[in-house]
Amino acid sequence: MKLKEGDGTQLPSQPTAGPRYSFITKENVTPISGALAGLIAGIAVCPLDVAKTRLQAQGAFLQSKNVDHKLHQVFENKRYQGLVQTIKTITREEGIRGLYRGLVPISIGYLPTWMIYFTMYETCQKFLDRTSFISQGNNLSYFISAIGAGLASSTLTNPIWVVKTRLMLQTGSGSTIYDRFDGKHGINDIIEDKLKHSYYKGTIDAFRKMFKEEGILSFYSGLLPSYFGLIHVAIHFPLYENFKIIFNCTQKDINEARRNNVNGSLPKSIVFKLAFVSCASKMFASAITYPHEILRTRLQIDGHDLGRKKSGLIKTIKSIYLKEGIRGFYSGFVINLTRTLPSSAVTLVSFEYIKNYLDKIASPTL
Repeated sequence: MKLKEGDGTQLPSQPTAGPRYSFITKENVTPISGALAGLIAGIAVCPLDVAKTRLQAQGAFLQSKNVDHKLHQVFENKRYQGLVQTIKTITREEGIRGLYRGLVPISIGYLPTWMIYFTMYETCQKFLDRTSFISQGNNLSYFISAIGAGLASSTLTNPIWVVKTRLMLQTGSGSTIYDRFDGKHGINDIIEDKLKHSYYKGTIDAFRKMFKEEGILSFYSGLLPSYFGLIHVAIHFPLYENFKIIFNCTQKDINEARRNNVNGSLPKSIVFKLAFVSCASKMFASAITYPHEILRTRLQIDGHDLGRKKSGLIKTIKSIYLKEGIRGFYSGFVINLTRTLPSSAVTLVSFEYIKNYLDKIASPTL
């Protein structure tokens, strides 16, 4: 028997639309978006990250007490110089694989790093919004949220980044970048305490050897400069939020653009604006705070040289200044911009894009 409208018989209610994926809710949209955006960016710029890390770390060779003028000259002739030369040298000596050293800890690390960062950032903003003296969207709110998020992500994920740095300095066949400057080039007689390094077969082996040879504290090498680096995020994210307002690409603008678009997708103009504001804010922040990255990298490999005592922050600053000059604090700065600008753009644009997509899944229209 068929039921018809108007015959007094109640029609069965139509099923309402529900989330296509039950595990995606409003509460976990931000963590998932942050994790995926960070992973995409990390993989995309890994070759630039390897080149930047080697440029930052190679000067540590000069901290050896027996580096005299002749060895210093060998270092100057053999050291990596600039983006193009560094990429070419790595490719020639190690192949394409050399450009992706440390990819595993990058893949592991960026997932929790950005998941923690974006979650803490939004949580802090919502918490501050509930207070009587700071409202969400205020510059002070951006600043405090960025500091809180950076503090949490830096502390919890530092061990992964120490391992990543160590792996990026390996060149294959049991060698590291420092072997380019030593006895293999006929100067064994100059070095009485030749630099010796642990060689790691992979990420798990690195964790195991570091714990065995250097102890648990080795995983928190460079954490203090990372805290100094919170000044970076405290500049970066407030600038990013203000630039979004100036260029009309805030969350409100994105939602409005989605409603006005036929298929509900983000217009290209919004995507380009997000890419621009993320690059511009990152560039300003990087130019001001870059020296902390040099210190963090040097301290992360401190202890990797088994024949030398750990230097510590103050001694490292003094050593860099005396042996490399002010230029030493900006080693790899250009390549860092080349890496961080696309990385920041990919991360933030991916985050906004993925978050908007997941928001539609978590809160579907009927």
